[in-house]
Amino acid sequence: MKIVPDTSAIIHGILVEELKKIKKNVEVIIPIAALDELQAQASKGREVGFIGLEQLKEARRICRLKKIKIRFEGERPSLEDIKLAHSGRIDAIIREVAKKYDAYLYTCDYVQALVAEAVGVKVKYFQIPIKTSGLKFEDFFTEDTISVHLKENCIPLAKRGKPGNFKLVKVGDKPLSYDDINEIIREISEAARISEVGNVEINRNGALVIQLGKYRIAIARPPFSNCLEVTIVRPIVKLSLEDYKLSEKLIDRLKSKAEGIIIAGPPGSGKTTFAASLAEFYKNLGKVVKTLESPRDMQVSEEITQYGPLEGDFEKSAEILLLVRPDYTIFDEVRKTRDFEIFADLRLAGVGMVGVVHASDPIDAIQRFISRLDIGVLPHVVDTIIFVKEGMVKKVLVLSLKVKVPTGMTMEDLARPVVEVRDFETGKLEYEIYTYGEEKVVVPIEEEKENSVLRLAKERIYFEIKKYDPKAKIEILNNKAIVEVDNRIIGKIIGKNGENISKLENKLGISIEVVPKYKSLGEEIEFSYFDVGNSLEFIFDPKFSGKVVSFYIDGKFLFTAMIGKKGRIKISKESDNGKALLDAISKNREIKIFG
Repeated sequence: MKIVPDTSAIIHGILVEELKKIKKNVEVIIPIAALDELQAQASKGREVGFIGLEQLKEARRICRLKKIKIRFEGERPSLEDIKLAHSGRIDAIIREVAKKYDAYLYTCDYVQALVAEAVGVKVKYFQIPIKTSGLKFEDFFTEDTISVHLKENCIPLAKRGKPGNFKLVKVGDKPLSYDDINEIIREISEAARISEVGNVEINRNGALVIQLGKYRIAIARPPFSNCLEVTIVRPIVKLSLEDYKLSEKLIDRLKSKAEGIIIAGPPGSGKTTFAASLAEFYKNLGKVVKTLESPRDMQVSEEITQYGPLEGDFEKSAEILLLVRPDYTIFDEVRKTRDFEIFADLRLAGVGMVGVVHASDPIDAIQRFISRLDIGVLPHVVDTIIFVKEGMVKKVLVLSLKVKVPTGMTMEDLARPVVEVRDFETGKLEYEIYTYGEEKVVVPIEEEKENSVLRLAKERIYFEIKKYDPKAKIEILNNKAIVEVDNRIIGKIIGKNGENISKLENKLGISIEVVPKYKSLGEEIEFSYFDVGNSLEFIFDPKFSGKVVSFYIDGKFLFTAMIGKKGRIKISKESDNGKALLDAISKNREIKIFG
């Protein structure tokens, strides 16, 4: 008797099972088209391909032990055949092999069996009972099991407890073999294929993610991982917003003001559970709620539609969402740069957004946005941060935009757009976000708040000054930076007519005074001065043009400046140095200039 199995008979293990039972002489003919189809599936990282090739490997082993003849025959499918595989082209090639050698066609595909009988091919149809519940992996789950972790040649493990408070325990006595895990994968794949609650969410080379009812199943195999591994996650609780015991003040904000919400927290802290509760909360308020998920594992009611990435792209999903016009969209999880951009686009288009972001601290969630958005846009995209840890809401921050002088700075001309981040319950200002120089910075507001601002200012000034003097010393007094550098390079820093130092002051937003590191008096230089409107003008012999000189009052160093090309130095009366000189002139104190 000759047997020709198709891909379904190979994948479902029918060929192997029948070979184990056979005692009489048989010959097994494997269609090359079936082999190529399995290879193609495996090359794409699809589980059915790996399972089928493993089954063929086992069939050859049995044939060798039982001395059963096995060979490969038939045509290799063309590129057109492969493209039309879903239309039955590969199945047709396999039927031709069975017909040519007058063999029995073994199949688990009912359509294939009907067509074979219609064209006169001997066929044996095997009906496969596929389980969608009571699967082997479910034996590892108990009521308090959050996730199960199966790895080749390792004892199965499970996390048991509740989000944020669980322990890892062994749920088996012996390590699982490659075949054990492969059988679990085969059950899951078949159940997902025919079940109404089963979906393949991600299918890539070496990685497969399946959502089967309440279970999220991640399968990894080489080359993605070093061995076969299955991780199965299941939510163990479904809570309402009332279960979190939120304050009335926060409930009111969620009802009326919060439309750009970020739910942040570390992995396994209960972020998605809280997001599902918030989705139900908005649904019960009569809002139209949708979700964006990959995988779609949120436990929400039937009225809430769950969207995945359309054709693998959330941007295409967002285009549909704008046409659907939901009141709120739950985005679980915001990870890639494009995800943050899509979140911002939808929010600025008027859709209420709730995003789930991994973060170990509430402010870290904002940090993920500031590198991708302008400071002025940030509060319009994100207005509320809800930090969840150990299944509880630990902290709530709110964002608002103001134009003001940042905390720790005093000069009015340093005012700029500042995003204030406050604790929602207490109203305490905790952080300020603004542009400093060319960077966006997040400055914590603490009891020693001025120190953090001054430290940041020193770092930015030193970054610019070290080009001239790596050993420069910087001190900030009364919102003015005193920069002490080598005497010989003062002229380079100040520049012609003070051009360099003026550019630096404008760039950093702070007044800078350059002083010599070694305060040698040098020779005294004669001068005269005039009161010219808003400034004092000091006149020198033109031969001193370009010379750096130092001003002293009563023998105490005041500042250093460069004499201009016309032998003049002009000092604003509104500057600190101008005020000191005016005071000295009015009180007839001694003013000397050395250079």
